[in-house]
Amino acid sequence: MWRSVAFAVAATVLALSAQGAAAQFGEKKVLTLAAAQKIVAAAQAEAERNHLAGVIAVVDDGGWLILLLRMDNAAYVASVELAPGKARTAALFKKPSQALEDTINHGRVAAVTARDFIEMQGGLPIIIDSQVIGGIGASFDTPEHDVQIAQAGLAVLTR
Repeated sequence: MWRSVAFAVAATVLALSAQGAAAQFGEKKVLTLAAAQKIVAAAQAEAERNHLAGVIAVVDDGGWLILLLRMDNAAYVASVELAPGKARTAALFKKPSQALEDTINHGRVAAVTARDFIEMQGGLPIIIDSQVIGGIGASFDTPEHDVQIAQAGLAVLTR
């Protein structure tokens, strides 16, 4: 009998401890492959509508590549490096990659020492419920097109 009472008490203590531990953790949004595919498809559709070819990349909140699309006849071979770098920069700095470019252009030249980041327009953070869950980067023929394509990819999340 004492054994079953002790077991019941131990089980209750463990259950209450688990509830307390669970309360210590927040909910984190995660960018899925399916969502990344939708983002890239929307960006690609925008590029094709405008007769543009380039590279589109989506990364998670840690800057790790989820999906990369290199369109036929991409404007620059270097875009394969630039697009994921812009996406990573936007995700990790939690702001458009253009913010770093602007910082440099306004005199904070030391920002160029940020290793493995791309301080150029075309990277945007992916934000859901005020949480940065990743980034999209686009590298096409002009900075304006880069931003246009990246914004088109993000727009699919608000539809």
